[in-house]
Amino acid sequence: MRKIDWPPVWLLGCMALTWVIARLFPGLAIAVPGQVLVGLVLIGIGVMISILAVQEMARAKTTVIPRRDPNALVTSGIFRLTRNPIYLSDWIMLLGWIVLWGAVLALPLLWVFPRIITKRFIEGEEEKMRAHFGDQFEAWAKRTRRWI
Repeated sequence: MRKIDWPPVWLLGCMALTWVIARLFPGLAIAVPGQVLVGLVLIGIGVMISILAVQEMARAKTTVIPRRDPNALVTSGIFRLTRNPIYLSDWIMLLGWIVLWGAVLALPLLWVFPRIITKRFIEGEEEKMRAHFGDQFEAWAKRTRRWI
């Protein structure tokens, strides 16, 4: 299980579940003007946030791989707004797919997904950062929200 326990796998699973829900319950799907555009814009925003986060982490020469020891505490760029921009971008992309497919019954995934990611990844990552960066991490965590 550990080999497939990665955030992108959880995102893909939620996206697949959203797609299944949209296909199984088409009569409950919401269709509104501009919904495809809104969904695609949200997905695009999510992708851009991920790119910005990966660029900041590359600049700091630290890993983007969950559960690995960090080489640096990144607090610049997008990390000034959120401690977890890549996970936030995943959530925004999931929202985009839900909107795109009009899968109103998949909306609870927007509550479930961050809880899974927080328990399975963020809490452990934050413990490593506390151990490596101590007060510097605590100060950043105090002024920067975990998700949004």
